[in-house]
Amino acid sequence: MIYLKTGASLAVIAALGCATAQAQETDNQTQKRGVQEIVVTATKRTADLQDVPVAVQALGSETLDQLGVAVFDDYLQQLPGVTAGGGGPGQSTIYIRGLASTTPNLTTAGVAGLAPNVALYLDEQPVSQPGRNLDVYAADLERVEVLSGPQGTLFGASSQAGTVRLITNKPVLGQLQAKVKSGLAFTKSGDPSYNVEAMINIPVTDRFAVRAVGYYDNKGGYIDNVAGTRSTIESARFRPAGTVRDNGVPVSGSRAGFQAGADLSGVNFLLADNSALAEKNFNDTQYLGFRVSGKYEFSNDWSLTVAHARQGLDSDGVFFEDPTLDDLQIERFEQDEIKDDFSNTSWTLEGRIGALELVYTGAYTKRETSQRVDYSDYLFVGQYLPYYICDGSVSYPGGAPSGTCQAPNLLVNSRTETEVMTHELRFNTPEYQPLRLTAGGFYSDLELSERNDFTYPGSTAIDLFGGSFPDNFSQPGVFNTDSGAYPAGVIFRNDVRRTDKQFGIFGEATYDISDQFAITLGARYYDVEVDLEGSANSSFCNSSGVDENAFGTNISDLYDGDGSFTFIGSCNDALRQTFTEGQTVAEIQAAGLSPAQAQQVFNSLSAPDKAKTDGFIFKANLTWTPTEDLLFYATYSEGFRPGLLNRPGGAQSPGGFTVPFALETDDVTNYEFGWKTSLFDNQLRFNGNAFFVDVQNLQTTIFDTSITNLFFSDNAANAEIRGIEADLTVAPYSLSGLTVSAAFSILDTEITEVLTPTDDVVAGRSLAYAPSFQGNIRARYEWGVFGDWTAHVQPQVNYSASSATDIIEINRITLDSWTTYGLSAGLSDDTWSLEIFGDNLTDERAEISGNFVYDRARITVNRPLTVGARVSFSY
Repeated sequence: MIYLKTGASLAVIAALGCATAQAQETDNQTQKRGVQEIVVTATKRTADLQDVPVAVQALGSETLDQLGVAVFDDYLQQLPGVTAGGGGPGQSTIYIRGLASTTPNLTTAGVAGLAPNVALYLDEQPVSQPGRNLDVYAADLERVEVLSGPQGTLFGASSQAGTVRLITNKPVLGQLQAKVKSGLAFTKSGDPSYNVEAMINIPVTDRFAVRAVGYYDNKGGYIDNVAGTRSTIESARFRPAGTVRDNGVPVSGSRAGFQAGADLSGVNFLLADNSALAEKNFNDTQYLGFRVSGKYEFSNDWSLTVAHARQGLDSDGVFFEDPTLDDLQIERFEQDEIKDDFSNTSWTLEGRIGALELVYTGAYTKRETSQRVDYSDYLFVGQYLPYYICDGSVSYPGGAPSGTCQAPNLLVNSRTETEVMTHELRFNTPEYQPLRLTAGGFYSDLELSERNDFTYPGSTAIDLFGGSFPDNFSQPGVFNTDSGAYPAGVIFRNDVRRTDKQFGIFGEATYDISDQFAITLGARYYDVEVDLEGSANSSFCNSSGVDENAFGTNISDLYDGDGSFTFIGSCNDALRQTFTEGQTVAEIQAAGLSPAQAQQVFNSLSAPDKAKTDGFIFKANLTWTPTEDLLFYATYSEGFRPGLLNRPGGAQSPGGFTVPFALETDDVTNYEFGWKTSLFDNQLRFNGNAFFVDVQNLQTTIFDTSITNLFFSDNAANAEIRGIEADLTVAPYSLSGLTVSAAFSILDTEITEVLTPTDDVVAGRSLAYAPSFQGNIRARYEWGVFGDWTAHVQPQVNYSASSATDIIEINRITLDSWTTYGLSAGLSDDTWSLEIFGDNLTDERAEISGNFVYDRARITVNRPLTVGARVSFSY
């Protein structure tokens, strides 16, 4: 199979097919009667989708093949109620039902990033990670399940808004199976794409089987990096208050340039020129990986499945455009690339103890990411940038500025290493009993080490009052991955290790009150601990004589939770002294600190060394099944997301606000009514739900220089979400072979209360990535043509209303509404499948996500018009 991502139109096919998906491969049939059954494990039990009182969409293996689903965007983007923010492969964040606040961004990802509020599972193991999810290639999947709404009682902390589960095909005992898929596609004004995938299932003995799949996918680029120039005169340093940004928000007085209106005629501004990097279609991506699994059946009741997977993702360029340039164009002044490799080993032991079903599953994941990012856009918000790349006579007031400002081409080299170990043990009582119980325990230990080197090449060429920046080193005595001198041009280094530990005990019990009514009660006890250690050093002001081995660390980084705090002075203050818990503000100030410094040290002495939270969440559900074809349910459910430590914790604004050292959890309470119906002898399936979500203490990331000159996170607001989701599938007997599917999501989101004293969050605004309406429709018609061959044709349409990218006003932009169209047609028999397809037939620029963090709009769009062919062979 070949699949070419259009980011919108082909993902739409996935959305349209969700209601007709199968959980397992079925025989290729010319005639299909009624809507096909969908088997899911959304409640950690195997059941027909129509019998599960949970809002769940499912894509089965047959549907995944029909839709050409391959990568993250394909099976997540544009499913009704599901959106994905981010900037390209390996950098996306999932949102469900519009529960989103902050634009994903490099400088707030990883160790400083908010925990995800949608859990991503690979089989039985959570693989969600702060900042960016694993981009797991959809090779040999049995199904994809999307569970909307809080799922925390069964799936844990990050299932606050929902859960996405990727279920792989397991080894099949006693059968030799093989399948090969391949193809080729062409994108308008872009490079060709091609992929190949091969699977084999080998029955080694009657009780032991091995299954292996390997894949390679090359996705051609379609964004052009065009030649351009820029200089430091465009820095926020020189812009006046009242300047209206492109998103319509004026620059406030606190963010105005403090050299606005200065006479710059005596300054030589050197141009950054990217002509050497100009390239057409520079955002190509390659996926290369394999998965091997083995299943051994000890007896009819006990089995062990072990799987190992490795994947490498190599992507160049960026996947967003500059709307002020021509179509699909961007100006990048440094090379962008990401290499994202992970390995995953998992094991699942299943068995029975009497009538009790036991499942133990564990997994170990290691991920290494190396990323190089053009950071030159920081120029537009970086008031202090001229300090680093301009001669001192420009940066420091005292007459008319003069001297030279170097070219403002900036970059970040980012390296992350993530290791995650998870364990879960659960028990299920028999399904046939009137009282059914699922209960167990869960533990996970995540360690994420991240080093970001913010590199300003021009800093090596400036005249800083007759000298230059001295060498800088990591803070001694704290965690660091490299204690040597920073490479030339590195002005800032964030070198931090984050650990997230989670323990939970969960259970759900269902009791059949009668043949028609059942009640489910669920609860989870959670204990989550998030810790940060490391340093954030800079070269800024090292020339003033402060010990470069110590200077630049954020004040809270030197507190280690043992009741002592080492203060390191600022640019013109070389004081270094240790204070102990119990000292008053006056005593601290008497040691030579300013009142503000003394207050911050006092705050830090009482700061937590970890962000800890524990407690209970609950779920209650009432199900009514008046007939075997009708199910109605009402659900009350709770969800939460862990807090985290703030790097600039303890900093105080002039208005008296103190940046919290640790965020609290943000909590959601969900009230939902749903229905699942199979009508007219299973010719019509209509499922849906209506919900109200109350969000308390919503976490977000803020950059408000009236509070602190660093990004910080806070429980910034309360919000409400109202919505309706539904899907409809028709498979009439009178037109055997025809299936029509449609789905939609309606959302109304609102910030109801602002908790942080900032103008950047406004009550009454909508949440991020929350289109008021998303809808899609697909039809598939199959008919016999000759012999055992079946022909098919499949048109589809997808629509999304506009949405915002952030709840932070200065970062907020509006993504336009869009509509895309696709069409596929082909032939198949029991072994061969041949298909041609066209995605995004009208060549629409669907605005999938966006970023305005650096005061310039960067819009991620879908793939342009793409046509191609795919072929598969099964044995």
